[in-house]
Amino acid sequence: MSMKIALVGIGKIARDQHVPSIAASPDWELAATVSRHGGIDGVEAFTDLDTLLERRPDIEIISLCLPPVPRFAYAAAALKAGRHVMLEKPPGATLSECQALKAMARDAGVSIYATWHSREAAQVSAAKAWLRDKRLRALTVTWKEDVRRWHPGQEWIWRAGGLGVFDPGINALSIVTEILPDPVHLTAATLEFPENRETPIAASLTFAHPHGAEMSAVFDWRQDGDQIWTIEAVTGAGTLLLADGGARLAIDGAMQAETDADGNPLQGEYPRLYANMADLVRKGGIDMDLSPMTHVADAFLLGRRVTVEPFNE
Repeated sequence: MSMKIALVGIGKIARDQHVPSIAASPDWELAATVSRHGGIDGVEAFTDLDTLLERRPDIEIISLCLPPVPRFAYAAAALKAGRHVMLEKPPGATLSECQALKAMARDAGVSIYATWHSREAAQVSAAKAWLRDKRLRALTVTWKEDVRRWHPGQEWIWRAGGLGVFDPGINALSIVTEILPDPVHLTAATLEFPENRETPIAASLTFAHPHGAEMSAVFDWRQDGDQIWTIEAVTGAGTLLLADGGARLAIDGAMQAETDADGNPLQGEYPRLYANMADLVRKGGIDMDLSPMTHVADAFLLGRRVTVEPFNE
């Protein structure tokens, strides 16, 4: 039997990923939307969440696609109304509010899911399995993309709480924290802030590994031409390369498997997120892993800030 779900925040990611994933799954029925800027044809639309919660007690799950700063109030309202909550990444604007939401869900006896869509990329689980018994010597993350292409006109990403280049960078960190068998922590960072923006456009990170492996990451939103989303892990048994954000996997240069993304680098990720959410709700589970967000918070705490030229679309 399908479960009724409401989608809150009808922007680009909702239209491109959430709506098609819900429509394609037998687990879900998109029963309503909440947005001040339009809805989905054929679906009941509300302009505020409180009205939906009052009028539609039959809707069990609320999926939040809002920017991180306003998300806490919406999630808290849904949890207090006894609804299960699914959070687009990052799950909130701060670690403490995410912890508060987890406690609210537990108290209310409902499920909450902090989603990390890049962990559901096609070859991430295979990379994790290959690395499980390997001794890591070095890991390099290169995440370079064109912000104008992926976030056109989205001013919220440049305001405090919007994360800037860490909005895509946290996707890389979600994969790293998933595939490595050992936890790591940040030791240094350099953050490049355009002089007219409140969030960084580029970042360089260095990590400490418990067995001494060299680890670094570079994130940049000024990439022209080919977009680069790679993670290279050098081990005593060979070199692993995850490319295209986890869609392709090679070992020592030999392609192990790849997915035809058909121009969509997120293909398959959101359907798997919604399958995970359905499973959580049926089991009464909670999944609020905040390890990727912890690395981002540490980067802002430790990072050396450099002012660079203004950025304008």
